[in-house]
Amino acid sequence: MATQPSVQLYTVRDAIAADLPGAVARVAEIGFTSVEPYGFVEQADAYAAALTANGLKAPSGHAPVIDAENPDHIFEAANKLGIETVIDPFIPSDRWQTADDAKKIAERVNELAAQAKAFGLRFGYHNHQWEFGNKVDGRSIYHLFAEQLAPEVVLELDTFWSTVGGADTVAVLTELGDKVQFIHVKDGKVAGDIANILPSSESALVVPDELMAAFKLQLPAGSGDVDVTGILAAAPQALRVVEFDGYAGDVFEGIATSLAWLKENDK
Repeated sequence: MATQPSVQLYTVRDAIAADLPGAVARVAEIGFTSVEPYGFVEQADAYAAALTANGLKAPSGHAPVIDAENPDHIFEAANKLGIETVIDPFIPSDRWQTADDAKKIAERVNELAAQAKAFGLRFGYHNHQWEFGNKVDGRSIYHLFAEQLAPEVVLELDTFWSTVGGADTVAVLTELGDKVQFIHVKDGKVAGDIANILPSSESALVVPDELMAAFKLQLPAGSGDVDVTGILAAAPQALRVVEFDGYAGDVFEGIATSLAWLKENDK
């Protein structure tokens, strides 16, 4: 691997909620040297202390910037943690329906990328399945969105959800090239009911019971239906970020298994 993988801390959100310093320390003990924080604006001081105590870096972080009233506040918190790229993790499916929807979101993302640049930061977007499942004239709305982005915007492709949404994820990565600077690496079942389940809230942290059940079908890298090997080969430039939205077993064991698989297979 050219770079050591990161891990999205939303994966261990229950442990974070109970004991943020302890959870971050366990992630470091597993062997991760980088993390992708979520909810870092509200807990900037606690995250900063935990990262410093464990010698961790945060190249990227998730925050709901697109709908934020004061994005500067988010960018200031990112700087405090040494985050270099702020990524908005979630715009719900009902706002990804038309070509005009794609245009509006792309324009907002372009504005935020310029605003982030003033703080020495990059700005990007992270997908779920609906951006690929929702079509306009036979094309995924994600493609309409991506082709309207300014050059300075970066993308974090969640390779599990793009695959669930029906995309040929290897082809998407090849087409987008260096625009994709981060990939979420996860595996699991990608067909059937999971492709049709949508969140019940605009908050990525609030999901219906049936979606959480589907999340628990997710598996460590190399264990499911996703062409993780092909995906890695198609995106050599992208930082690998391990993530589970949900996991049936011990989630720390799950991320350790994914990290070990990446070290063995991501050449």
